[in-house]
Amino acid sequence: MGLFSSSTRQVPQTHALPQHVAVIMDGNGRWAKKRFLPRVAGHKRGLEAVRQLVKTCVRLDIKYLTLFAFSSENWRRPPEEVTFLMGLFMEALDREVKKLHEANVVLKLIGDRSLFNEALQQKMREAEQVTAHNTGLTLTIAVNYGGRWDILNAVNRLLADKKDTVETISEADLAPYLSMPDAPEPDLFIRTGGETRISNFLLWQLAYAELYFTPTLWPDFDDAAFEAALTSYRQRERRFGRTSEQLSTDKGHA
Repeated sequence: MGLFSSSTRQVPQTHALPQHVAVIMDGNGRWAKKRFLPRVAGHKRGLEAVRQLVKTCVRLDIKYLTLFAFSSENWRRPPEEVTFLMGLFMEALDREVKKLHEANVVLKLIGDRSLFNEALQQKMREAEQVTAHNTGLTLTIAVNYGGRWDILNAVNRLLADKKDTVETISEADLAPYLSMPDAPEPDLFIRTGGETRISNFLLWQLAYAELYFTPTLWPDFDDAAFEAALTSYRQRERRFGRTSEQLSTDKGHA
């Protein structure tokens, strides 16, 4: 098992601020289109929004931030856009890892790397190694990631390791093989851009996350927009299957 238990098996401790925020960064292309710019300009501006959110999470002492950068379905986009995104990712690894390391941020990358060229895979490994021993924010970037892939990959890895000893699979068996086994489940899920879907992101891990959807396009997602999401989160009653009366009783005994 990882360091944290499943929210379906044990009620987790809650905090005024989320311990783990997961984000689908949607709207880069529409942001560019509104300004009569090519879609790639929106992706470049979106990287600035990533930098700012990372700084804000560090300042607020939010421990985990997970960003959906490229889904397993994004290969369906126009080839020139996919090529640009791969180049931007390579460039970002070159430029940002040193800054992340200086800020004591741990960088982790999740997803199926097999479709990336060897040069990019090597940069990904190096980036993770450089920041591996930091102790601040854990920034996880999901690239060529899909929630169904994550679950199937975990099952296949488990069976490969224990095919002669496992007859049935429990959550405890599967948990170490999922992406991010050493992170708590996300408390707050944010999707920008006006869509109200999870889009195959962290299907297992989002079981009890609070969902927040905003029409704000990702390049415009600034500190004020993030504070609005945090305010919404603070107003939620996180029951994890219990009743409101039980929460009141638990608070009274605290």
